[in-house]
Amino acid sequence: MTHILKRKDFARWQAGEKLPDAALCKAVKEMENGLIDADLDGFLYKKRVARPGGGKSGGYRTLLSARMGDRYVFLHGFPKSDKANITQDEKRALQFAGKVFLELSGQALSQALKSGVLVEMHCEQDH
Repeated sequence: MTHILKRKDFARWQAGEKLPDAALCKAVKEMENGLIDADLDGFLYKKRVARPGGGKSGGYRTLLSARMGDRYVFLHGFPKSDKANITQDEKRALQFAGKVFLELSGQALSQALKSGVLVEMHCEQDH
């Protein structure tokens, strides 16, 4: 079963931007089909997400850690208009956090969800 998760900070940013979960689910589906904008190493990926009612060019950049087909964790997001990219320090911090989230055992993952550190998204699966 694929787990699609987001960090609490990411969820707060997402709500502020009125970015629907469906847009993130679509991004994960695209990644599973090989459409990745940038592989930043250490299981960290950059994925563009379209702004609701707009295209990807004026949209958002999301950074997520992923073990393809298994677990995806959205860590950070920003409007493309705010900045082109993250710094090396931000990248290292996100790689570290993402690795921790990807390696959580089932029990630790349940605890992270219960405590609100991570939020699970439920996407409609096309079968």
